[in-house]
Amino acid sequence: MSVLIIKNCAREGPGILGEILSINEIEQHIIELENNTDIPSPLDHEAFIVQGGPASANDTTFAIRQEIIKIKEAVMADVPYLGICLGMQALVKACGGNIISNPIKEIGWKDFEGRSFLLELTQAGINDPVFKGLAATLPIFHLHQETAKLTDNMRLLATGKHCKNQVVKVGKTAYGFQGHAELTESMLDNWLKEDDNLRQLTSEEVKRDYFAVREEYENNAKKIFTNFLRIADLL
Repeated sequence: MSVLIIKNCAREGPGILGEILSINEIEQHIIELENNTDIPSPLDHEAFIVQGGPASANDTTFAIRQEIIKIKEAVMADVPYLGICLGMQALVKACGGNIISNPIKEIGWKDFEGRSFLLELTQAGINDPVFKGLAATLPIFHLHQETAKLTDNMRLLATGKHCKNQVVKVGKTAYGFQGHAELTESMLDNWLKEDDNLRQLTSEEVKRDYFAVREEYENNAKKIFTNFLRIADLL
């Protein structure tokens, strides 16, 4: 059993998801696209995961072009797929949607009004196995300035106040999350040092917001990732 994981940016690792994979002794085949590495066929793995990064799904770089090709290949073959942030937008792009500017940047745990970023599950989301055992409203961490424009055959599973299309499903087992559910404390500390957008915020405030939701956030993340791995028949 193995999962193919694409890292678009060195600091954006699998985090909580990686911990679950390790605990369950599921092999992680990680590809670092910053090294211009070729992406192997996702058909050789039980699941395909693409993470976030500062690039845009509209970029024409070798990395993004091959990423979109491999995502389309996975979706057409019904290989379970999970896209996070850029990985969500690349899924939509690969399947015929468009990536456009969001009216505002969503950065951190709270919006410009000081209100927590939340996922609001649609009825389709409430009924979907990826959200089994979860509440209809979930706190989420954001780090993006673009959004996805969906096609008619894409299902919207969760919405947000400032960015409508938050969680999307394509086909039978392809999921895209605009926000980040994989964050660990060490990852957040690293992002606060290295990410240009996060450096514009006060680190102390971001960490305070993190600790306020940490228990709920991590419990939700573990359920989401466990549910996805069950959908992929890996658990």
